[in-house]
Amino acid sequence: MSSTTSKVLTLIISAFTIVQITLASDPDILTDFIAPNGSQVDASFFTFTGFRVLPPNTQPSTFKAWKASRTEFPALDGQSVSYAALEFPSGSINPPHTHPRSAELLFLAKGSLQVGFVDTTNKLFTQTLQPGDMFVFPKGLVHFQHNSDTQKPALAFSAFGSANAGTVSIPNTLFNTTIDDNVLALAFKTNISTIQALKKGFAS
Repeated sequence: MSSTTSKVLTLIISAFTIVQITLASDPDILTDFIAPNGSQVDASFFTFTGFRVLPPNTQPSTFKAWKASRTEFPALDGQSVSYAALEFPSGSINPPHTHPRSAELLFLAKGSLQVGFVDTTNKLFTQTLQPGDMFVFPKGLVHFQHNSDTQKPALAFSAFGSANAGTVSIPNTLFNTTIDDNVLALAFKTNISTIQALKKGFAS
């Protein structure tokens, strides 16, 4: 292969890689921000007050995620960022899930958390975090957080590189939808009655 051909091939591969990276993020906007229906906005549009209810004002009995995404905070539309506050009562868990459109950067503010993710080779990366620690969950990979302390709550904040990172809860997706029981039984190498018992636990 000639040097010129090699350089052209390298350039094509590099360009394709850049295009793929670009397509993997939120679309660029051609204005400073996106106002709802093109209306006039003031500073209140760019202010989110939804986290004012966080501890010590609240103490949920189960894990709770307070989101500041495009839905809750419309000013984020087109900005490729969002945030979440995660409250963990003692012994609670944020079940295995994925974010299809963004990595997650978690900062632990209070308590301790066991966190982890599984890569595409099925290798588990896990860590126990203390206040002030950060942990990154790569985009699209299954991950979890668990407050194993039976006495103290934990509080964490997560940043995302998308205004709408999306969340796919693995247990809820599998056992609280209409996926055929036989398909799930075959996938988990178990019987239909076990699958039905699991589904009952997720029935609303």
